[in-house]
Amino acid sequence: MTEPDVIRVVVADDQAIIRDGLVTVLSLLPDISIVGEAANGAEAVRVVTETRPDVVLMDLRMPVLDGVGATQQIVSAVPGTAILVLTTYADDASILGALRAGARGYLTKDAGRAEVAAAVRAVASGQTTLAAGVGDRVISSLLGGPGAADAPEPAATPETFAARFPTLTQRERDVLALLGEGLSNPEIAAALFVSVATVKTHINAIFAKLALRDRAQAIALVRS
Repeated sequence: MTEPDVIRVVVADDQAIIRDGLVTVLSLLPDISIVGEAANGAEAVRVVTETRPDVVLMDLRMPVLDGVGATQQIVSAVPGTAILVLTTYADDASILGALRAGARGYLTKDAGRAEVAAAVRAVASGQTTLAAGVGDRVISSLLGGPGAADAPEPAATPETFAARFPTLTQRERDVLALLGEGLSNPEIAAALFVSVATVKTHINAIFAKLALRDRAQAIALVRS
């Protein structure tokens, strides 16, 4: 944040009544300052580039440029700005699309004002935040579990991993499953909302517990 005690926020939503409501509610908070608004994704990119806020509250379904495209451009052009998605949609494709584009948080529009404010503060401080149930859906989708989007012939599910690899912790099984999908360490870190260093630590533990030499063996084991 540019000022330690004030979080600078841009609100991007094509529905004026929602945008105005968010601006009104957040403006009442002493530690949040609204520095811009946008009615579509392209406008959001322009406003963020000009104002360089700490956080963007980003809707997904907007004209001209959608929220995923705007997120990708903002993360590339202004990497210091955190994207917090606030949308009506909670389907797997929308969630994964936003997170893969670089969003740091994901809320649905039924979130209360206190939850939105807490999420803004969290992503501004470098944390990740997901609406209740969204985190489980992300992991389930990435592992090919129930509700997975566009996942042909999944190699594994959380249930089979628990049975096949009882010596691993749940997080180690998550990492192993994503290894089996061919994800790189940075991609695994982004999917699980942890650091690359943490992923490396889990991989070392997995290799030690399962007597694996390298990633190729891990991938072969997962897919066997």
